[in-house]
Amino acid sequence: MFRTPLTLFRTLAIAEAVSWTLLIGGLILRATADLPIAVSIGGGIHGFVFLAYGATAVLVALHQRWGFGPAAIAVVSAVIPYATVPTEIWLHRTGRLRGAWRLDETDDPRDRRPTDRVLRFFLRRPAVLALALVAAVALVFAVLLIVGPPGGKG
Repeated sequence: MFRTPLTLFRTLAIAEAVSWTLLIGGLILRATADLPIAVSIGGGIHGFVFLAYGATAVLVALHQRWGFGPAAIAVVSAVIPYATVPTEIWLHRTGRLRGAWRLDETDDPRDRRPTDRVLRFFLRRPAVLALALVAAVALVFAVLLIVGPPGGKG
């Protein structure tokens, strides 16, 4: 399904932008039609996709061996409405999303680093990777639901 880092990153970048639309639409419905449930639905979807995008950005940044700057920009872009799409375009145009998943060790000494070995282990087992990512995102999402919405209820 996600044969390259580009396809995975692009999919989540677009999903994050769509989830912003749901959240903003929910806010508008709450203000104009007195439908607070719209924010709960749009905000819940946005929150989950936001976390999934963040996890994807970290995964792709590690795989593609980005420096701190591009990785931070990718993650922080989720905080700004619709910024994930231009960020994906920039990362693609600068070659940071180029290539296939690295599943095998090469002569590159970086391939022997523990982080690369763990990454290859999971990339060779996409179902396990997907399950681990979904479980991690769901756990963080559940904790955030328990803590409550930003700014409290109001």
